[in-house]
Amino acid sequence: MNRNILILGGTTEAYRLAEALALRAGLRVVTSLAGRTSQPRLPAGESRIGGFGGSAGLRAYLREQGIQGVVDATHPFAATMGWNAQRGCAAAGVPLLRLERPPWVAAPEDRWESVADWEQAVAALRCGGARRVFLAVGRQDLGPFAALDDTWFLVRAVTPPDPMPPLHACRLLLARGPFDLEGERALLRHHRIDALVCKNSGGDATQAKLVAARELGVRVIMRRRPERPVLPAASSVEAAVAWVEALL
Repeated sequence: MNRNILILGGTTEAYRLAEALALRAGLRVVTSLAGRTSQPRLPAGESRIGGFGGSAGLRAYLREQGIQGVVDATHPFAATMGWNAQRGCAAAGVPLLRLERPPWVAAPEDRWESVADWEQAVAALRCGGARRVFLAVGRQDLGPFAALDDTWFLVRAVTPPDPMPPLHACRLLLARGPFDLEGERALLRHHRIDALVCKNSGGDATQAKLVAARELGVRVIMRRRPERPVLPAASSVEAAVAWVEALL
């Protein structure tokens, strides 16, 4: 009889976990994707796209599909899904593991300022007199920065914002990581960036921008990760695989 595992995915770690588990005999692996991109890359094994309808919808899905274990490998900033996963799994009596990459940690040479939300980031940019800002926050989080009416922005996103917020002046750069250090250095220099705004996502794919900012003395406004439930956790795909294997 197959054992059924659900991965709440969308991250690099989720894709790697699905690939590691999909070929195991007696294991059915389903990855759930939020559906925020029009043509998402599909993981190994089965996949489903779209939300569950909150924690109650997730609980119903777990019971209908006979899921025996869930790995929450969503983005560190997908806090709502994290809480829904905790409540839905608890209600269904299904074990839940959080797979999350470690956060970035500032080096002594870094010029980081930690903020809790984008309103604090806007205030920090205004207070610091930033004029040419690299926004690496994702296409859905640009709106608050329209309040800065004397700032030029470089906006990097995977897909175009729809609609585009009324930023005072900006250039939109469509690109998908990973990004290398040489390219990030050139980007900051070419656009004369004096401040970088980003989330503390962690991982290697987009870390080069932080190294480039350190080397060039560029100020970084770093949004802290939101609060999530306290759960059994793994910081590597290998540890998550071992957790799943222990359920079999």
